Amino acid sequence: MPVTTTEGDTWFATCPKGVEALLAAELSTLGASGTRETVAGVHFTGPRALAYRACLWSRLANRILWPLGAVDAAEGDTLYAGLRDIDWGSLFTQHNTIAIQFTGENRSIRNTQFGAQRSKDAIVDWFVAATGQRPSVDRAKPDVRINIRLVRDNAHVSIDLSGGSLHRRGYRLRAGAAPLKENLAAAVLLRADWPGIAARGGALIDPLCGSATLLVEGAMMAADMAPGLGRPQFGFEHLQMHDVAQWKALLSDASSRAEKGLASRLPEFRGYDWDPSVVRRAQENIAQLGLEKIVRVSCKPVSELEKPTHMPLPLGLLVCNPPYGERIGEKENLVPLYRQLGETMLAEFPGWHAAVLTSDLELGKATGLRSHKRYALYNGAIATSLLLFDLGANEFRGGDSAAEKTEAKQPALSEGATMFANRIRKNRKRLSSWVKREQIECYRLYDADMPEYAVAVDVYGEHLHVAEYQAPRGISEEAALRRLEEVRSALPQALDIAADNIVYKQRSRQRGAKQYTRQDSRGEMLTVREGQAQLLVNLHDYLDTGLFLDHRPLRLRIAQEAVGRDFLNLFCYTGSASVQAALGGAHSTTSVDLSNTYLNWLRKNLAANKLDETRNILIRENCQTWLARESGRYDLILLDPPSFSNSKAMIDSFDVQRDHVDLIRLAMGVLRGEGQCYFSSNRRGFELDAASLEEFRCEDITGATLPEDFKRNRKIHCCWLIKHADSTKK
Repeated sequence: MPVTTTEGDTWFATCPKGVEALLAAELSTLGASGTRETVAGVHFTGPRALAYRACLWSRLANRILWPLGAVDAAEGDTLYAGLRDIDWGSLFTQHNTIAIQFTGENRSIRNTQFGAQRSKDAIVDWFVAATGQRPSVDRAKPDVRINIRLVRDNAHVSIDLSGGSLHRRGYRLRAGAAPLKENLAAAVLLRADWPGIAARGGALIDPLCGSATLLVEGAMMAADMAPGLGRPQFGFEHLQMHDVAQWKALLSDASSRAEKGLASRLPEFRGYDWDPSVVRRAQENIAQLGLEKIVRVSCKPVSELEKPTHMPLPLGLLVCNPPYGERIGEKENLVPLYRQLGETMLAEFPGWHAAVLTSDLELGKATGLRSHKRYALYNGAIATSLLLFDLGANEFRGGDSAAEKTEAKQPALSEGATMFANRIRKNRKRLSSWVKREQIECYRLYDADMPEYAVAVDVYGEHLHVAEYQAPRGISEEAALRRLEEVRSALPQALDIAADNIVYKQRSRQRGAKQYTRQDSRGEMLTVREGQAQLLVNLHDYLDTGLFLDHRPLRLRIAQEAVGRDFLNLFCYTGSASVQAALGGAHSTTSVDLSNTYLNWLRKNLAANKLDETRNILIRENCQTWLARESGRYDLILLDPPSFSNSKAMIDSFDVQRDHVDLIRLAMGVLRGEGQCYFSSNRRGFELDAASLEEFRCEDITGATLPEDFKRNRKIHCCWLIKHADSTKK
C-alpha cells in the first residue's frame, strides 16, 4: 500500500534532553497542532508544508521524522516480514542510497547491528522484487535515512526528513574540544529571554565566546534568519512526496525575511576570549554567514572585561559557556575563572541579565552570585545546568576573609534554638560514619525527635528540606510559629549552611487532589545521587520532593535483584525504583501511574541517567484497571500504593487497608512463578490481611527495609516480600 502525506499527518521532532518544552512552543509558532512532549522529542501534527518549515526554521530540533507506523518485531523474521509489507517505492526509488538507523533491543533482537541488517535486507529485497534493482547503502551521506526504533516487540519506522542533524547549520568550520551544539546554544538564549531583551534594544555579550556559537545564534534570531537557510540539502528532497514548488516558495520567503532582518537596526553583539587562535576561529565562523559587520569578537581575558562605552542603556544579556572540568583540567583550576566572571559581571554590568551554562553546580556557585532560575540541559552526553542571574538584584557572596566571616555570623540563639541546634549536631555526628561509609547524599537528619519542635529535616546534598508537621493539639499557633522561627535561626548555624539553601514547608494530611497541589511554581530541579542513580528532586513546588528517603534500601535492593529481569513498578511515583532497576541491569522496566506530573518526572529521571524508553516503558493508567487486563509477565514487582486516593480520574476511591487484598492478587496475577513482589505501605496502623492471602507466601521484611536514618521512626512504613506458594506457577 502506498505511503502518502495528508493535511493531518503526525511528525516527530527530536531534540536535546531538557529542550522539549521549548521545542513544543517553537513548533506551535510554526503552525503545529497537537504537540505532545516525550523524552528528547515532540510529536506534532500538520500538513507537509509544516514539516518543511520545521526543517527550515527550527532552532532547537535535531531531526524531523515522518513516522510510517509500527511493525511486529518479536523476532528478526517478523521484523523482516513487517518491513517487506511497506510500499517502499511510494517513498523513494531504487536509485537512491539509503542508511538504517536502528535503536533498541528485545529478547530475540539482542543488538542493533542485527536489527539494522534485517531491516536493510527487507527494504533491499522489496526493491529487487518490485524493480529488479537494489538501492545502495551509504552510511556516511545517504539520500534517505530510515529510522527504526525497537520498543519491546514493535519496531517504529520513520523517514528522516532532515538528512542529517539540524544542529549543523553549516557556519561552524572549526570548533574547540567540547563545542556547544548550535541548537543547545539556541535553547540557552531562549531560556534567558534573549528575543525579549533584543526587542527592547539590549545587547548580547559573551565574555568566553569560544567558537562564537552563542553570538551567531543570537544574531540569527535577531535578524530573523532561518537556521536551515544555509544547508545545501535536506533528506525530504529525495522522497517521492517532495513538492519542489512548495519548497522553493518557503525558501524564497526565508531569504526575503533574512535580507530584511539584516538590513534592520540590530542589537550589539560582542565576544571575547583570551586565546588569539580561538578568536580567529570564531571570526571565521562568523564570516561564513556574512555577519562580520554585526558580530565582533576580540582577544581579552575576563579580568579586563568592561561594558563598552557606547552601550549606555542598562540593558543586555551576558551569556557564556565557560570550560567544564571535563574539558580543560581539574575543577579546582577553574574556580578562579568562575569567581572572576562573577565579580566582573556584577561590577561592570549592573542592571543586565546573565546566563551561565556549566556541568558543575559547584563551579556555578563559585561565581559568588545567586541564580534566580536553573534549568537542566544536555550538551551531548554531558549533563549541564543553565544558571540565570539578575545582575540588578544580586550581590557578590564570594568573600572568605576573616573579617567577612565575622560579619556574616548569625546573632546569638535563644535557649530553645540552642537546644534544637545541639540535637541537630548530635544527630549529624551519630550518622556521619554511616553516611560516609554508604556514600549517602540524601537522608533524614531529624524527625520530631523533640516533640516541641515538630519538623522533619532532610538533607539533599548541600540543601535542607524542612517539613513542619501540623502542631499537636494544645499548642497555640503563636507557640508553633515561635518554635519554627527557632528552627530557622538554629539550622544555618548548627550545620554551617546558607539560609538560602534551606526550604521550609508546612505539612498536614492531604487527600485527593490536594496531595498534588503545587506549593510553588519555580520548576527548579536538583540532581542528587543514590547508588548508581542520578535522581531529580524538587524541593519547592510540591509537598513531597519526588524521592521517598525511607525506601532507599528497598530501591537499592531492587537494583541488585533486577539484573536480567522484567521489573514492574506500580504506583510508580517519580520512578526512582525504575531507574535503579534499569541501572542494575533489568531486561525491561514498566512503570504505571495515573499522574502525568509523575510520569513526566520519571522521563526526566530516565534522561538524567541516559536511559531511554526503549526498554523503560511508561504507562498512564489506573493500576487496578491496567492489571485487570495485563497479559504480560514480570519477574520483579514493586507495589507501593497510596494510603488513600479519590482522584477524579478514578471511578471509585482507593483505601489501602480496605483494598489491598484485591490489589495484591491482581499484581500476583502478572508475576512469574519464580518471581517476587514487594508490597509496601506508609499508612499508620496498616495491617496485612494474611488470612485472605494464604495462597501466597508473605514475609514481613519491614526491619530489613528501614534505613539507619529512620530507625528511630519504625512506623514510617511496613513492607512484605510476597511469592507464589507454588513456585512452579507460570
